Amino acid sequence: MPRAQTNGIELEYEVIGTGEPIVLIMGIGAQMIAWHDEFRHMLADQGFQVIHFDNRDAGLSTKMDGPRLPRVNKMLAKAMLGMSVEAPYTLMDMADDVAGLLDHLNLADAHIVGASMGGMVAQTMAIVQPTRVRSLTSIMSHPGNRRSSVSKPSALKALLGKVPRTREEAIERYLVFQQVCGSKGFEIDVDYCRDLAGRGYDRSFCPSGFVRQMAAIIATGDRTKALRFVRAPTLVLHGSDDPLIRPAGGRATARAIRGAQFQMIQGMGHDMPRGAWPIISGAIANHGQSVDKRRKQATPASTQPATATA
Repeated sequence: MPRAQTNGIELEYEVIGTGEPIVLIMGIGAQMIAWHDEFRHMLADQGFQVIHFDNRDAGLSTKMDGPRLPRVNKMLAKAMLGMSVEAPYTLMDMADDVAGLLDHLNLADAHIVGASMGGMVAQTMAIVQPTRVRSLTSIMSHPGNRRSSVSKPSALKALLGKVPRTREEAIERYLVFQQVCGSKGFEIDVDYCRDLAGRGYDRSFCPSGFVRQMAAIIATGDRTKALRFVRAPTLVLHGSDDPLIRPAGGRATARAIRGAQFQMIQGMGHDMPRGAWPIISGAIANHGQSVDKRRKQATPASTQPATATA
């Protein structure tokens, strides 16, 4: 796969489809392969050029090795007490990574879609790189304030479990996470979960990257006030049964952004189950197509941006 040099690092990325560009940003510790091929093709089949990539500190992108950070639970405790947390980088740096990827692909802007931490990066990009965000879709995320970011204890325990030492332990830990945090209203594909966790372990196992990404989330803090200045057309999707980032997080995001649309997906937890793909991809596509239609009506054809080239 190609790699993009951006913001002093390298990002592993892939592009499929032709049409208007959509960038997919995955969540904490997750790799680009967590965006299932079938889901991406659902978007591509609706006329989009779909770009996905490994965040810094995940997958095959640059690892930000440095001084060892405190344990995640200690950082979370400091955050809940209103204390500052130092981090090697913040969500603003990660948003700048995405902007650099757009530069590499010769794109002026794109529809930006993020899930969980990816939603936080997408929100931050709409704040700090507003001209690069054609539309924003935030999935199962929150705006960073303490009230809307409180997880159920069992969900947080599943996320922050013991670091696996082997491939099989990594698979079993992911299955536990799915059992606790996964969708209750959709069937969980256990075989797919096993395959994804195994491929992820083989491709890149970087538990320290998870810690640094968590530090970035905590250090960036509350985006609520800044989100009030976001003018990108925004769609917020959230699962009704999400125990890790509760529905209050999605509602708070939608309230913070002027004119944002909020859509609850009944039965969805903190995952994107196969049964919900038509709902999620359809909502993203409809949102993007609506924005593009208004854009084309207002912009002469000669000035419309080019599509991406690798």
